[in-house]
Parts: sequence; C-alpha cells; structure tokens
Amino acid sequence: MHQGTQLQPGYILHQRAYRDTSLLLEVFTREHGRLGLVARGARAPRSRIRGLLQPFQPLLLSWTGRTELGTLTGVEADGAPPRLPGATLYSGFYLNELLMRLLQRLDPHPELFVAYAETLRGLQHEAQRPLRLFEKQLLESLGYGLLLAQEADSGTPVEANAEYVYALESGPVRSQGAITVGLKLSGRSLLSLAADDLSDAQSLADSKRLMRAALGLYLGERGLKTREVFAAVMGR
Repeated sequence: MHQGTQLQPGYILHQRAYRDTSLLLEVFTREHGRLGLVARGARAPRSRIRGLLQPFQPLLLSWTGRTELGTLTGVEADGAPPRLPGATLYSGFYLNELLMRLLQRLDPHPELFVAYAETLRGLQHEAQRPLRLFEKQLLESLGYGLLLAQEADSGTPVEANAEYVYALESGPVRSQGAITVGLKLSGRSLLSLAADDLSDAQSLADSKRLMRAALGLYLGERGLKTREVFAAVMGR
C-alpha cells in the first residue's frame, strides 16, 4: 500500500467503535484488497462522514499509511447502495463475513471485488443464485476452485445423466452405490454450476450443499455468525 492512496473504490465490511469519537473500519478495496482504516472523529456528533460509512454503500476511499492499518483521509459516495430488505440483508452480511474470514489483508483480488459488487446488486432480486455464484468465485480467487466438469479419477467429462460422489479434496467420481464418503450430486448439477447456470431447483439445492461443505474446509470449526443469527430469526 502506498502512502497517500486516493479515491480507491471500496466497501465497508465491518466497523466498530474506536477510542472516544473514532471508528475502526474493515474495508474491501478493488486494488488493495482487505485492510483496516481508522476513521478519526467519525463518531463525533457533527461528523460529516459517518452516514457514508455503512455496509453495501459503494465508496471512494482515500487514506494514508504504509501498513495494513491506515488512516482514512477522505470518503465519497460512488453510487447508490443496493436495497436489501428482509432476508437479503442477512445475505449481504454473510458475504461480508466470508470476506472477513477468508481474505488475507493487503491481498488484492480485483475480479472478486467486481463479483462482490455484482452480487450485491443481484441480491435485490433474489438471494440463492447470486450467493452460490459468489461462493464459487471466492473459492476460485483464493486458489481453491472446485473441479466440476471432469471426473476426478479418470479426467473424462462429467455426464449430465450420471450420479456422482464429490470428494472435497479431489472432485467428483461416479457413484458406485456403496460409496458413502462425500456428497452425492447429479452430473447435471455439477455441469450447471460449472456453467454458472443455476436455473433449475435441483442444481441450486445441490450447489448450496456443495458450497457449504467446500467453504467449511477453510472456515474451520468456528461457524459463521450470520448463519446463526439468520437461523435464530427464522426460527422464531
């Protein structure tokens, strides 16, 4: 990160109070990846910027500092935020928590930044398809992309009418009936996810199971708070 970074596209992933009148921000930027910024005076009664420092608001951020914790020097809106009512709001926070947990600081992923912005816009219309495709992009950006269109043991193309067992460490192998280790998925679902086309209900459901299991490998035993909160709210 260079000193005096100016007008960098970014989003607020998380914020918390810092000292008397400041905020400690966790941001996701297009060219610098995830980093921390101190927003001095942002909690002061007459702060002009606090209203802008909200999740999902596209921003242009300026800061100083040579480490992973800089000092915010300017902020401007870079368009209108998406409208995320009801359950889609939890989906947005789920995206933010994934980025917080899985991205290293100062590790830029411009293509993932674009996918994040597109996913937020997509959540205004539906939740499941945009989430699954973002999860897939996230794994690919981190170097953990899933093998979807080829059989892991033979390298032959996956067939839509075949049934497979998916081993997270290697990929899909044809189901032999007695194999119980791994996720059972249809070839059609695997090919649909490979093509970013989750237009049928079964492919969408299978993709959700696969993505949850794959992400679990890298999230570890500590679950996602947004999942817990959403489950608690929906269970009322």
